[in-house]
Amino acid sequence: MPQSVTSTFTRPAWLSSPRVLRTEVLAGLVVALALIPEAISFSILAGVDPEVGLFASFTMAVTIAFTGGRPAMISAATGAIALVVAPLAKQYGLDFLVAAVILGGLLQIVLALAGVAKLMRFIPRSVMVGFVNALAILIFTAQVPHLIGVPWLVYPLVAVALAVIVLLPRVTTAVPAPLVAIVLLTAFTLIAHVAVPTVGDEGALPGSLPTLGLPDVPFTFGTLQIIAPYAVGIALVGLMESLMTAKLVDDVTDTRSNKTRESWGQGVANIVTGFFGGMGGCAMIGQTMINVKVSGARTRLSTFLAGTFLLILVVVLGDVVALIPMAALVAVMIIVSVGTFDWHSIAPATLRRMPAGEITVMVVTVAGTLVTHNLAIGVVLGVLAAMVVFARRVAHFTQVSKDGNTYSVRGELFFASSNDLVHQFDYAGDPDHVVIDMSGAHIWDASSVAALDAINTKYAAHGKHVEITGLNEASANFHDNLAGRLNS
Repeated sequence: MPQSVTSTFTRPAWLSSPRVLRTEVLAGLVVALALIPEAISFSILAGVDPEVGLFASFTMAVTIAFTGGRPAMISAATGAIALVVAPLAKQYGLDFLVAAVILGGLLQIVLALAGVAKLMRFIPRSVMVGFVNALAILIFTAQVPHLIGVPWLVYPLVAVALAVIVLLPRVTTAVPAPLVAIVLLTAFTLIAHVAVPTVGDEGALPGSLPTLGLPDVPFTFGTLQIIAPYAVGIALVGLMESLMTAKLVDDVTDTRSNKTRESWGQGVANIVTGFFGGMGGCAMIGQTMINVKVSGARTRLSTFLAGTFLLILVVVLGDVVALIPMAALVAVMIIVSVGTFDWHSIAPATLRRMPAGEITVMVVTVAGTLVTHNLAIGVVLGVLAAMVVFARRVAHFTQVSKDGNTYSVRGELFFASSNDLVHQFDYAGDPDHVVIDMSGAHIWDASSVAALDAINTKYAAHGKHVEITGLNEASANFHDNLAGRLNS
């Protein structure tokens, strides 16, 4: 009798639960509606037609639903990528932009295989909090233009939508509150013949499906020289935002994601997007929070349906979607921004207990992001600030005490702490034989070895001998390999 083979296929939760299926479908629909004005805006920012951003959002979402490492996370055309590619599109046109997107996707796959996802462990919590807060502020400020110079009726419509989104979940969660708000406001403006800004005012919606093809550029080294810098920008910015967003969703859902898979999955999604003439993209924190936090989605189905519904809405139901008042979508994004912001991080009680260095890192991350409108730059600045704060803090832990002819060194010796080590000794007044006890210290870099060499040289200039004792095995090996060789 042949042995039975146990299938490794895991049945998706939405296949066995009508409630989960309903949640995922409705979440995908809400996200699709929220994606439309964003994709149009980012297309304008990049200097391309609206359909380029809309098609990119469709292909990114559908592809990442299969290749991504974080279920329920939404990837689409984003402002960060639009900022990267805008100069290229302006100077060389859409085809060069598409070529850069494809190359950027290839670079993301290479970086994923090289283990770039492991670098996430070096991002401190204070940087993560700053990232989240900056993102919430950017989401909110992006809505402000939709509230300036508009008919007065926009304001009560936004207020009504906010009330529906906040209060409806207290009554029922059967239908996502944002979807109810969108339907109610659209119905009201149509029935009452109210003239307010709509989705259609943001830009023309495409009337046909995206087509597969290659960018019309010369396949030469000159083309590579033009697109390579932008491709590197697409790869790095896209990966950083996607991995940071994945980490945030991990915290919100109390689950773990596969960061390496997410990294190469983003690359595959960008390659597919490029072949369909899209502008590229990465994870979208705002729409992801709508999907995960507001609508309660948890599976890949919502991500897939967000892209699918988006295509159906703009191609088949474009005339209907164009009638949705922007006030409804503005209210949804305001709720997202409020829910995304870490209010606990700025509470007076928290600020009183938090070390000044941690607060500084958070502020640098937020300020860097708001000034540049680039989350990746903000995160890099925050990490650099955290490194400086950490180095200064650890440097103060190094102490030198003296007992007779013996100096005891305690703490971590590296470039920041070892620079002052040379000045802790009495070269002229000490006896002919000096012992430096390192049993309470650890050598981490060449700067520390150089400092010990300098101490030995100064004592030798006074005709005195130095004996270094107590080095642990790692420090001893480091010291023995470099001592006396750094200045030769």
